Order: sequence, then structure tokens, then C-alpha cells
Amino acid sequence: MKTDFIAVSLLTFVGLSHALNLGKLPHRRYHSTSRAAKLAARDIDNAPVVNYTLQDWYTGDDFGNQWDFYNDSDPTNGYVNYLSKDDAESAGLFYVQDDGTTVLAVDDYTSLSGGEYRNSVRISSQKTYSSGLFIADIWAMPHGCSVWPAWWSVGPDWPDGGEIDVIEGVNLQTTNQFTLHTSSGCNSTSSSSDSSVEYLADLSTTQCAYVDGDNSGCAFVDTDNRTYGHEFNMNAGGVYAHLWNAGGISVWFFSRDDIPCDITNKSPQPSTWGTPSAFWSSDDCSIADHFYDHSLTFDTTLWSCSGDWAGSAYSSSGCSGTCSEAVQDPANYKYAKWELNYVAVYQHYD
Repeated sequence: MKTDFIAVSLLTFVGLSHALNLGKLPHRRYHSTSRAAKLAARDIDNAPVVNYTLQDWYTGDDFGNQWDFYNDSDPTNGYVNYLSKDDAESAGLFYVQDDGTTVLAVDDYTSLSGGEYRNSVRISSQKTYSSGLFIADIWAMPHGCSVWPAWWSVGPDWPDGGEIDVIEGVNLQTTNQFTLHTSSGCNSTSSSSDSSVEYLADLSTTQCAYVDGDNSGCAFVDTDNRTYGHEFNMNAGGVYAHLWNAGGISVWFFSRDDIPCDITNKSPQPSTWGTPSAFWSSDDCSIADHFYDHSLTFDTTLWSCSGDWAGSAYSSSGCSGTCSEAVQDPANYKYAKWELNYVAVYQHYD
């Protein structure tokens, strides 16, 4: 049973930081036209036809067989123990439902003492990628106090090789944040030699590179509540698609009722999808030089008071108590789970 959203009868299924007070820099190419209007304005007749070939299709048991379970200490210093595949299955934190949905969960039944870490799951694809069109169909995502989920990809020697954060947020955040992290020499104004390029989210930070301990990255913050957390789940999730090529990196979000037919039919045409939520241009940053050999990753870490996404802001998150106290209470993790329909990887061959 899908969790944390309105009964199935109320939804039409296809084919079945603000709480953090992130400082926003002036955005350069944001247009105030509504998302619905942008999506409705897809110029399908004039869009060039680009054929994408399905390379990899991950669903059901494939997540256990073709993805590695990370079980070392959390690189982001969260209050979390990542489990091996066998341990995650035994603990009920990794399983495949009868409908093929893959579930990756956080322990929501164990009360902890102060200083103890909570069990969770982090998986990464065994294959690596240096370009492509990536589509993740997600029924539900983790959210809640101290919960810090991410759908992302990363190179072999961070920050070299780069990092692409497609979904990320923490605590009671209500919209999604998209971010790139790189080695030196990469910034983002999301300007482009193509003056028609636009994006829907707010450009928040522009320094992609890790410099002098600053790991903010170049980020966009979405304005649509359906893109993250509770409202994402209440709408039966949706699709995140990102196109990574020599020209740049673009990310689109489609709520469940707005998923284009070409995605459902496995014949994606990004040129017909309208304005992306986020766009980073190769004019600002050499994509080929800064992004390569990425493993795809889903994880849910737990926000620590000294973690990499500073716990000092917990008091302004809308959550009660401290982040340490939150981790002790299993009730905070009732909705801390990914429910994944599939991840598809497409490539364009000339």
C-alpha cells in the first residue's frame, strides 16, 4: 500500500530551503509564468526529434541485484547506520512489494538513547555514467524532522568528477532543492548563449566549486510544493528527469497527473517537455571536465547537530526539541521511506 497520500480512488494514476531559510541570490533568468502554463506551452510541432535509446531499466529486484548497499560511516556525518543488503532485508528496511515497488526505509520502530545512530539504507548503481537522460519514477519519498533524503549521482573522487543532486531536502522543507557540486573552476549564472533558455525554480547560490570549506554548491530551490516531502507523497509522487550532456544539465519534475506520455511509453522527448525546473549551462562550467563516471544513489541520512548540512539551523526548522532528540524517537520516521517505481537511463547516439 502506498503511504502518506490520498486514497487511490481520488487520484488518476498513469500506467497502473524554505524552513532552512537559505539565502537566495538574485535570479537572472527566472520567469514568473506559472508551471502549469509553461508545461501547457510545449511546442511539440516545432521540437526537433531526438531519439533516445533505453540503456538501463532498474525496477523491483534489480535494485537489490544491480545496486550496491553502502554500509560504511556516513560521509555527511549524519546520525545514521547504513546497513548491508542482508541486514537491511532482515530489518525490513529494504524490500520489494507485490506490485514491484522497491522500498528503502529508515528504522521507525526502535527507540534510541542519546548518541545512538538509527539504521537506514544507501544504495548506488554498479554501473557508472558520464552523460545521459535519467528518469526516476517515485511513488513516495522520505520526509520528517531530522530526515535528509537525496536522489543524486557522484563521481569517483569527490569533488573531482562532480555531484548532481536531483532531489534533496531536510526536516520540514516543503519544496525541492537541486544542486551541483564540483572541483574548482565551475560557477553557475545559468546564462547561456541560447537566449531562449529559461528555468522555473529560484537560483539560490552560484558557486558550484568546493572552496575554503564552503560546500554550498550552485543550487536552485523550487517553488512548487508538489516537488518534495508531504505534498509530493499526497499526490502519489511523480517523475524527476534530468538530461546531462555537453550543453549542460537540465532537470524537470512532473507530478503524477502531468507525466508526459512519451515518458510512459519509453520514448522520451525532452525537447517537448517545456521549461526545466533547473538548468546549468556549459557556458558557465565545462560539463565534460567536471562531471564524469557517476554512480546513481538513493539515500536517507539523518540530520546531525554537527553534520555537513549544518544542524545549527534545526531550531528554525519548525521541528521540536533538538536534532539528537529527534533521532531517538522512532515516530519521526513513519514516512521516512522511498517507494521507487523505476529508474530508467537513456542515451542519445548520433
